[in-house]
Amino acid sequence: MDSESIGAEPGTKTPGTRYSHAYEGLRSLLLSGSIAPDTRLTEADLTRMFDVSRSTMRTALARLTQEGYVTGEVNRGVRTRSFSVEEAADILEAREILEAALAGKAAERATAQEVEELRTTLQEMEEAQSRGDQDAYSRGNRSFHQQIKQASHQTTLARAYDTLLYPLVMRQYRNLSAQHPRTGSFEEHQTIFLAIVTRNPDAANAAMRHHVGSARRALLLDKTPHPPGS
Repeated sequence: MDSESIGAEPGTKTPGTRYSHAYEGLRSLLLSGSIAPDTRLTEADLTRMFDVSRSTMRTALARLTQEGYVTGEVNRGVRTRSFSVEEAADILEAREILEAALAGKAAERATAQEVEELRTTLQEMEEAQSRGDQDAYSRGNRSFHQQIKQASHQTTLARAYDTLLYPLVMRQYRNLSAQHPRTGSFEEHQTIFLAIVTRNPDAANAAMRHHVGSARRALLLDKTPHPPGS
């Protein structure tokens, strides 16, 4: 039995699970793009939101600060990260390189089941696009990329990829007036999938690099970013 669970009442959160609840919950919220860049977050609000103690929330915030999701302010809580154009460009360039490498490995190592899961996700994306369901398409898009990462069976690359804060960059710099999904996006996913199915790592690498690069070029990196909350 886990030492943290000894003596715990059934259904109650142990210290470890309370910390995980706060850390994972806030991290997921930040990555979802639900909170605008440079938004002030207070310990009091967060402890109420996640129903944890201030000390637990403080520990979770310390880790998130260290990992770059938020920035600390002495005696004033924390703020969600915002990125300069240069920082954003560096992060997205790293994403292109790492995700292209992961796609190449997926073409070499994906199991038959993983290929079928990718096929199913692609079909769901196509259906979402045909009925104009942007939220469903976005969920499918995120699943597709995560499935490729898992199918790469390359833990070192995947770990490096997971440290990138590109979802926060995308949230800050995305063009809210642009068409979504971007024209050609689904066809790019199809090309990546075809390269994986045919076990062509060079083609998968190139197709993913083109896809992620196209998404980067569609952002507002060459313009002044939207003010927080706009």
